[in-house]
Amino acid sequence: MRETVKRLWPEIEWIQDPQLREQVTQTWMKALERSPLKPDDLNQIPFTLLVPNCPITFMEHKRCVVHIARDSATAMQSFMGRALPVDLDAVIAGAILADVGKLLEYELGPDGKSRQSERGEALRHPFTGVALALECGVPDAVCHIIAAHAAEGDLVKRTTEAFIVHHADFMAFLPLKNPKNIKAKPQEGGDLCPSQMQPLLRRKP
Repeated sequence: MRETVKRLWPEIEWIQDPQLREQVTQTWMKALERSPLKPDDLNQIPFTLLVPNCPITFMEHKRCVVHIARDSATAMQSFMGRALPVDLDAVIAGAILADVGKLLEYELGPDGKSRQSERGEALRHPFTGVALALECGVPDAVCHIIAAHAAEGDLVKRTTEAFIVHHADFMAFLPLKNPKNIKAKPQEGGDLCPSQMQPLLRRKP
């Protein structure tokens, strides 16, 4: 399962703190072990049930959010860091874990399409995501990002890192709610080819 997580999430290596990196890995391992979904499903199912015929897969969206969040945090550090410090490890970890609870919220129906599970109807992914992360010792500052990244977070005072992940998530979601913005068909396999990914992975914060 560890190798599966590494294959899904090469961005985990961006986390500098080895303990946090391991906690994030363990959280994803635990989620995959308990999920009704298989790892390969994450490269096939749409990332949201709120966009009809959504052409973007779960992993395409989630990895995009991590890249947006890291780049945003890096820019904020460069221009405003003297007054507004940003914990880059927390941003990356929080972005990687933000939707880990969806592995318990979603399931495949008889038609092979994703749908909300019975557990998901009772507990949305911010709640199950925090529960998984706490089990694995993820720090409160990162659990706060998981808890506050979606609409539930509008009721709390978000940290700087939580604001970054929240807006990165919605940047990669809200444009898809306007059908006029969608031009491309779903990408087969839902993943970038190696030649596309290598320049992104080589970038340093």
